[in-house]
Amino acid sequence: MAELTHRQYDMLEHAIAQGRRLSVYRRGTEYVVVPTRLVTRDGREALEAMHPTTGSQLTLYIDEIDGFEVVA
Repeated sequence: MAELTHRQYDMLEHAIAQGRRLSVYRRGTEYVVVPTRLVTRDGREALEAMHPTTGSQLTLYIDEIDGFEVVA
């Protein structure tokens, strides 16, 4: 996923604001996370997230994500 659409950015921003879980697909692996911030690191957009059970922090770069869904 090289770029997000306006609709995908809206979904992502709402998930961050509402503390909703995301199911993120990257390199054949599914990550279920709670997104906390959308930031720019070294010129790349990144999603900072937290594992909902362990609280571990995770940074997922947008250009490495194959897709995502907001989990109800």
